Amino acid sequence: MQTNLQTRQLGKTNLQITTIGLGAWAIGGGEWAFGWGPQDDQDSIKTIHEAVNRGINWIDTAAVYGLGHSEEVVGKALRQLPADSRPFVFSKCGLVWDSNDTFSQPKRILRPESIRNECEQSLKRLGVEQIDLYQFHWPDETGTEVEDSWSTMLELQKEGKVAHVGVSNFDVELLQRCENIGHVDSLQPPFSLLNRSIIDSELPWCKSHSTGILCYSPLSSSILTDNFSLEKVSKLSPKDWRKHSSNFQSPEVEKNIALRDSLKPIAQKYQTTVSSIAIAWVLSWQGITGAIVGARKVEQIQDWIDSSSITLDQDDLNNINQALRTTRAGQGPIESK
Repeated sequence: MQTNLQTRQLGKTNLQITTIGLGAWAIGGGEWAFGWGPQDDQDSIKTIHEAVNRGINWIDTAAVYGLGHSEEVVGKALRQLPADSRPFVFSKCGLVWDSNDTFSQPKRILRPESIRNECEQSLKRLGVEQIDLYQFHWPDETGTEVEDSWSTMLELQKEGKVAHVGVSNFDVELLQRCENIGHVDSLQPPFSLLNRSIIDSELPWCKSHSTGILCYSPLSSSILTDNFSLEKVSKLSPKDWRKHSSNFQSPEVEKNIALRDSLKPIAQKYQTTVSSIAIAWVLSWQGITGAIVGARKVEQIQDWIDSSSITLDQDDLNNINQALRTTRAGQGPIESK
């Protein structure tokens, strides 16, 4: 599909993707361990369609989001779009849940037979013949060798069930072990002003191996947005996972808000939102292909859609670095070595 948003090539693949993609975690709903509280499916479908109308050409989801529900909603939204307007669909496997205890933590399982079963189920829920990018969600915790897991992904690729293969939340050691037997098309790590851990590790590895990077949580789960406040934290649904996150509790939440406030003058300079500046900072790093940004309602897309067109200058970056030092918000290096 054609888009007016800035695009970048995903690693060595033939995919030219917009620098921002729509994240479908929250649209899975609230009835599981890492839900975001109640969500209306029609709002979700309208949000997906709005993202596509605004030029976004990829959606990132996962089997575990809403325990299959996110993929089902994405599938419904895709079927309502003309074939030539449908975005690329990226999904993930490796988090297996207990249907009898939906609020228990999913297990990290990358056994070959489990990967194959999850892929088949995802294809059915999404209603597609091929997943454009299929990714491991987290490293395995069952003792399965990653070489066996990755070999299965490469087989799925050869069979045409998935077009491209990647990983999420892998460190350099695991990335290299996968790369030794077949190219890793993409890595999906957390990366934001508050989580900068990849700067001196996974980021340089991916650059040197032509592996695309799709960052998740560039807004730190809504902290780096204009309307975030302590009052909003107090009103989070009991079924919202953020209720229990240290980033949303003292003393971290006050530091995070101070950092968010430091972005306001830069946002005013570009006549945009704090959200767009936070995402533009992520996209300013060489080696980053795109940022996954979640939205649950149509109007939320307006808050960050112009981040794709903003190029921060050196003064902006210096001011942000100074704010990171002053507020001591987040974790990880401030500048690369």
